Amino acid sequence: MEARSPDQTLAPHPVTPDWVTDAVFYQIFPDRFARSGRVEGLNLQPWGSAPHFQKYMGGDLWGVADKLDYIASLGVNAIYFCPVFQSAANHRYHTHDYYQVDPMLGGNAALRHLIDEAHARGIRVVLDGVFNHASRGFFQFNDLLEQGEGSAYRDWFHPSAWPLNAYDESKPANYAAWWGNRALPKFNTDTPAVREFLWDVAEHWIRFGIDGWRLDVPNEIDDDAFWQEFRRRVKAINPDAYIVGEIWGDAHRWLAGDQFDAVMNYHFTRPCLAFFGARTLDHPMNERSGTGRVEPMDAAAFAARMTEVTQMYHPDVVRVQLNLLDSHDTARFLTAVGGDASAFGLATVFQMTYVGAPCIYYGDEIGLPGGPDPDCRRAFPWDEREWNLDTLALIRRLTAARHATPALGRGTFEVTHAQGEGLVYARRHERGDAYVGLNAGLKTAHLPFTSVRPGAYRDVLTGREVHLTGDTPLGVPARGALVLVPV
Repeated sequence: MEARSPDQTLAPHPVTPDWVTDAVFYQIFPDRFARSGRVEGLNLQPWGSAPHFQKYMGGDLWGVADKLDYIASLGVNAIYFCPVFQSAANHRYHTHDYYQVDPMLGGNAALRHLIDEAHARGIRVVLDGVFNHASRGFFQFNDLLEQGEGSAYRDWFHPSAWPLNAYDESKPANYAAWWGNRALPKFNTDTPAVREFLWDVAEHWIRFGIDGWRLDVPNEIDDDAFWQEFRRRVKAINPDAYIVGEIWGDAHRWLAGDQFDAVMNYHFTRPCLAFFGARTLDHPMNERSGTGRVEPMDAAAFAARMTEVTQMYHPDVVRVQLNLLDSHDTARFLTAVGGDASAFGLATVFQMTYVGAPCIYYGDEIGLPGGPDPDCRRAFPWDEREWNLDTLALIRRLTAARHATPALGRGTFEVTHAQGEGLVYARRHERGDAYVGLNAGLKTAHLPFTSVRPGAYRDVLTGREVHLTGDTPLGVPARGALVLVPV
């Protein structure tokens, strides 16, 4: 994709939520994170058994609330949840009732408790909004199935012939469904009542106290006016609400300042796989995953691509992009790079020291593996004997440094060296610069730290103090990094 300089983006650009610049997100798949024991009488899988599309593990929001101290200990100050509304699917993208949290997750009372406890710890809560489609269990669609052409809700969907066949795969569905999946009837958002319904849902939960929306496949509501009004209504209630869309490609259309604040930054994900995982990429795994095939990159190609990504959108957008290494829609990074923990470690250093809001997919911090969906949605292993404690310690050190160092959250991004498997870049800020050196090679490399502010710096990863002059070569260990912040 051709990069655009900031002056090519529509201006002036409304200020995006400032808190996101200092945020570290944690993505949680509620069914798989933690059980509380408060939701009983259910037919559940044994915790930790292989994920299944049609089985429940039994995680709930009470369980998440019970683990908030653990989440906070990671340096996380924002949680993005996969859907929580009532549904007959463990992933809950098949929404039955947009005004009710699924009883299996603890209902509305559990969300109320979770938000209050999270806010008391300085943690924001963002929910997943699935507004392109509903489900066969959604009341208005159920009425359409029962009443046919006479349904009061006929114009809420896209029937094309009668009768509708919601379950019989041997017959045509006779209605529009998301990617042809008849379990997911598409809303007709040209119908005023549908638009008002969806906007009211968005307003309702912002009033309830959530801090933003992650929007599922919003490009499939191909209507700028719909999203412009969505933004206006959400921001009228909470101007600091974060609106982030799931857009995998070019998102300029939605990031002009009148629709979304940011998107899930898969343009960040792929280069990280390509450079840090270059030696061990599992090509068949990635080809089955949401990221698709990824070709290896050297440092120069990675630097060029990430410089393009940094300049792709208006600076106000870039600083709040949701930067992820993996998600519920992809194989976990660790598995995508053939189980190479050093590749994940290097990518995490980059993620936590790059411009934008880093997002940790639950379990990555302790080395949880997982292939394409549903394997990437494994239950969190709460037995600490199963954890990679080195990875956990690394993430805690990096998030602490990010919160403590203005340059890592708010500085500009400038690559100063990119050759072979060595990369050096600066995060420049008026309150002091930070410098990062990454060595993806198998031997110690002496990398040039040039154009630096002379002075004393501390390596976040070792605690060692380093004195930089205007041009300082430093040894960076094999498959290792230096993260230098002002003392």
